[in-house]
Amino acid sequence: MQSIEDKIEKSIKSKQRGTLIFTDDFIAYGSSKAIQKALERLTNREVIRRVARGIFVRPVLSEYIGEVMPTAEDVAQGIAKRDKIKIVPTGNHALNKLGLSTQIPLKLVYLTDGSPREIQIGKRTIKLKKTTPKNLLAKGKISSLAIQALKEVGQKEITVDFEEKIIRLLEKEDKKDLEHDIRMAPVWIRKIMQKAL
Repeated sequence: MQSIEDKIEKSIKSKQRGTLIFTDDFIAYGSSKAIQKALERLTNREVIRRVARGIFVRPVLSEYIGEVMPTAEDVAQGIAKRDKIKIVPTGNHALNKLGLSTQIPLKLVYLTDGSPREIQIGKRTIKLKKTTPKNLLAKGKISSLAIQALKEVGQKEITVDFEEKIIRLLEKEDKKDLEHDIRMAPVWIRKIMQKAL
């Protein structure tokens, strides 16, 4: 008779290193208390590392730096995939992802159609903010970030230089996606985005 711990360990080891592991992944193996205990023991045995509450990983091993833990961004994407929700980076995070700000935010704020929550990962925080479906309709990766970046800076604060940078980035976006996303943006952002066509 395999123990819950053995079953969980076997399941974890069958996955690629770096794959995020959630407590809920093992619901079929027993009670949540038994699963938590097993995961705790696997953490103590250094089979896995705890990333945040209820989130673990078997780190990728690098010959240069040893264990490579997932980034806060990897965790946000992992949660979105698990919960089948949409997430869109906003604020300084969107600016940083577009290369328009060198400031690496300690708090990563995402708009989501899932439940709002905050997740602590080391010194960084992931904040999922509930929003209306309309704010998540953008299809293009660049254009959805551009919309959020422009909202963050604000209509009155946008410089000619900043606008030109945004337009240059948007020119790399898939034309169909860009045309779609322009219709999703507030009027003042729409005017800027149209210049990229």
